[in-house]
Amino acid sequence: MTEAVLEINVTAFKAKCLELFKQLEARRYEKVVVTRRGKPIAELTPTAREIPDIYGALKGRAIIPPGLDLTAPILEEVPEAESGEGPF
Repeated sequence: MTEAVLEINVTAFKAKCLELFKQLEARRYEKVVVTRRGKPIAELTPTAREIPDIYGALKGRAIIPPGLDLTAPILEEVPEAESGEGPF
């Protein structure tokens, strides 16, 4: 990873912003400073860490007792949706 800072004016940034985001994502720059008339107006940095995948994020966090059937119905009677009767 190169510890580089890119300074770019707002007009050039507008024309190249998608490519600059790809370069930030690839960690080619530590920071991109966007300027207007030579004065900084914004700084872009890559995220501090990788965003974890949400699938499997809670793996191993829940304990299901042996013999518990998670697919078994929990109500004795199925409520009638149209009549509004039922335990809900």
